[in-house]
Amino acid sequence: MRAVGSAVERSGVHLGAAGDIFDLTDRTDRTDRSDWRLRMVRIKRAYEPPAPTDGRRVLVDRLWPRGLKKEDASLDDWAKALAPSDELRRWFAHEPAKFDEFAARYLAELSGEEARAKLRELERQAKTETVTLVFAAKDEAHNNAVVLRELLAKRGAKPSARRTARPAKKLVPH
Repeated sequence: MRAVGSAVERSGVHLGAAGDIFDLTDRTDRTDRSDWRLRMVRIKRAYEPPAPTDGRRVLVDRLWPRGLKKEDASLDDWAKALAPSDELRRWFAHEPAKFDEFAARYLAELSGEEARAKLRELERQAKTETVTLVFAAKDEAHNNAVVLRELLAKRGAKPSARRTARPAKKLVPH
């Protein structure tokens, strides 16, 4: 998933625990990141049976998975605000060769206020319970849930000497 990580890093769209925007390209360190740690974010195909270990199940596709009954999906939420646009979804067509560009474009789409609010909500939930991002794509390695999981991991990542973040100028109240 190296490509996804680099797309997340290049996007510049990173929100802290309080919804603050962070620039992960900045290499300066912050001392307190305890509020950034996420408990667990998983991804799972919608067609796999729900499991007790899934925790909160959130569908992250714009379209309902074909042939799946709503009662069988056992979803807690349907986050259409986090789904790629129809235009981007059609352009990508789940072609692995387009995945890096898809990830970059998708992250740009996630900069809207509705998507940012939903990301903050998922991040809060992931601090106290397991959150499973549910998707319908056949390709488990090249889809929007993979990008979302990576983004949430970056938002909740432990600080490291290699990649740390600090608030962007004027966007974060001190």
